[in-house]
Amino acid sequence: MTGGSIRTPRLVLEPVSWRDMDDMARLKADAGAFGMMLGGVRSRQQAEADMADDMACWARRGVGIFIIREDGRFIGMTGLHERPDGRGLGLRFALWPWAAGRGLAREAASAALSFAHDAGIRRVMAVTRDTNIASRTILGGIGMTQCDSFERDGHQMLVYESIRDVAPEPLPPLPPRRPVRLPE
Repeated sequence: MTGGSIRTPRLVLEPVSWRDMDDMARLKADAGAFGMMLGGVRSRQQAEADMADDMACWARRGVGIFIIREDGRFIGMTGLHERPDGRGLGLRFALWPWAAGRGLAREAASAALSFAHDAGIRRVMAVTRDTNIASRTILGGIGMTQCDSFERDGHQMLVYESIRDVAPEPLPPLPPRRPVRLPE
């Protein structure tokens, strides 16, 4: 990991930037890739507003959304965003349907989750429909556990979380002990 970028065995994850806008807008406009995400398919204007929010999250929190590339080709996005429902920092991921089925979403989501915890984020959550078996499998596979559920727009939603206690800073070493001389 260097400068906010992450390398996995097959992928490169980089924090989103305005140069990624066209790729992100196309991904978010595709029902196969983004139809089940919070807010659903997005217009170009909505995708631009999302990009501004994603970049602000990076500035405020030191974590955010990454673009995912395989062999230099844009295949999707993953990372954390501030959920509009106030549930906290949420992990999300969306890949082009043609990139699915090879474990890339799991590899990317796992890397983004580890990045968040390593950055000091204690609790990361994710929400998915109970019928979205692929997302549920990925979330469980990267160590997230179901902790709650709720109904939204007629769909049963499952809440997952990953909690990593941040280790306290180690105490500085004690100075060497001087031998104590006892009176004779």
